[in-house]
Amino acid sequence: MLTRRAFLKSGGLAVLAAAFGGVPSFLSRTALAATTQSNRRKKVLVAIFQRGAMDGLMAVPLFNDPKYEELRRQLAMSPSKSSDGNSLIDLDERFGLHPSFSSLYNFYKEGRLAIVHGVGSPDPTRSHFDAQDYMETGTPGRKGTASGWLNRAEGLLGHEAATPFKAVSMTAALPRSLYGNEPALAISDLKDFGLNLNYNNTMGEGTEEGFEVLYRKTSQEILKGTGRESFEAVKILKNINVNNYIPSNGAAYPNSPLGRNLMQIAQLIKSGVGLEIAFAETGGWDTHFGEGTYNGTFARRAQDLSDSVSAFWTDLGTLQDDVVLMTMTEFGRTVRENGSGGTDHGRASCLFVLGNKVDGGKIHGKVESLDPDALEDGRDLPVTTDFRAVFSGVAGTHLNISNDHILFPGWNGKRMKLMKG
Repeated sequence: MLTRRAFLKSGGLAVLAAAFGGVPSFLSRTALAATTQSNRRKKVLVAIFQRGAMDGLMAVPLFNDPKYEELRRQLAMSPSKSSDGNSLIDLDERFGLHPSFSSLYNFYKEGRLAIVHGVGSPDPTRSHFDAQDYMETGTPGRKGTASGWLNRAEGLLGHEAATPFKAVSMTAALPRSLYGNEPALAISDLKDFGLNLNYNNTMGEGTEEGFEVLYRKTSQEILKGTGRESFEAVKILKNINVNNYIPSNGAAYPNSPLGRNLMQIAQLIKSGVGLEIAFAETGGWDTHFGEGTYNGTFARRAQDLSDSVSAFWTDLGTLQDDVVLMTMTEFGRTVRENGSGGTDHGRASCLFVLGNKVDGGKIHGKVESLDPDALEDGRDLPVTTDFRAVFSGVAGTHLNISNDHILFPGWNGKRMKLMKG
């Protein structure tokens, strides 16, 4: 198992590779010895942030409410088939599921997919920037929190990282939720991440004494922050052979950023590199105009999310027992549609939790009425479930984290029970 001392010792590889066109063999040998991985299976949490604020009432509408069609004349859908054959998926004769999420519906019927409705932040901001920051730091209303909640979760796992892949975000830059003292990687593409590892045979043994001196002199300066995780990770990726990955069980990922990122997360999980927390994101949920119903902007985003998640889950095969996937979005949309066939910034939305031990096949949370008298400010779904109750209920239970006061500083609420057992 890779120790922290060995990890730090081999951390400068990428800097030297970039500077000199290859990895000196004395460093290559050191890294190779340091990257022996534990074969013990890890529990993995995969978080997907839907940036832009998903319309929870388009994803999972309360279709039998008498105010539904009145407030959403252009956006309302029905479980009865329309003239073109489209229809809402009826979940329980009260709530429906947008048909573009149909590839997730089987998981719901099997009791592996849970939906939480009426979820959001207790802070009333309708600013994308602030709401995303509050959700990722886990401290609603408090700006300047240094760490993100996923980084704190990593620190509460109870063991030191034996691998640089303990926490990985499939993004170009590290998301706010993974900021903090614990090591984390931001990787936009596994194939590009290891490009500097090609060994340059033109460097002879005679040059290695100079490299060793350089390494000793500069290691204290270059082995800082998340960079040192990156240095070790490129060596591990070379051994994985990321360029020739073939999904299992006939999984067909969409050719989209989210599809590709979830495929790479599946590859890391199946490669046994020690991944425990993974992050991905999907944009385009800010549906101010032209939202559409069975077709249109929302439907395209929902189809991509649904098909990407479904392919990911299929690809995992027997590793599904080790993984829980959870979506999140900064806030919801107004109940009433606007004049542009869209919806404006609102309050509560909904999210999805997928896992073999999830208490699925049901709607958790509370949405009682769409009557304006029951709405926040007469226009928005009220937040009846604090997002921290969901996140702690899922991540805390799945990853065996008990200290909610560190996970979410200042929060004294109770976990939502979303996991069986």
